[in-house]
Amino acid sequence: MSQPPQRRRRTPAAHTPPGGARNDEAPGPDEYQEAATLRAALRGFLRRGERVARAHGLTPQRYLLMLMIHGAPDGSRQATLTDLADRLALAQSTVTELVDRAEDAGLVARAGSATDGRVVYVRLTDEGVRRIAPVVRALRAERDALRAVLAAP
Repeated sequence: MSQPPQRRRRTPAAHTPPGGARNDEAPGPDEYQEAATLRAALRGFLRRGERVARAHGLTPQRYLLMLMIHGAPDGSRQATLTDLADRLALAQSTVTELVDRAEDAGLVARAGSATDGRVVYVRLTDEGVRRIAPVVRALRAERDALRAVLAAP
């Protein structure tokens, strides 16, 4: 009985990231401290955002959905369900459900594309803009603080 050929294990090439340490080297104390500082800053930023969103009557998920729509990378203040699924890293069915609920609450509206009948855009309603604006405004200092942590050497 012949045995199947054995696969050769590929050894990843050593890569030296911009910070200096190669990927195959053990992290030093400074790298652990940097990772912990960044993780703590990110987690604090997210928790404060959740609290502020709730204080303004929005669930954290609904706030994030609305932010991804109104803060579209192309400046259009609209997004397709596929765009939202990609940016939120959620299944399209989950995004559809979130949009349905936000639409029922009067915060978003769907509109078909003028050029492609298969495409549906989601935009905030006037009420949606009114509801999200104070949250974004209230989190300015938190965004500035996070940018400072990210920019630190």
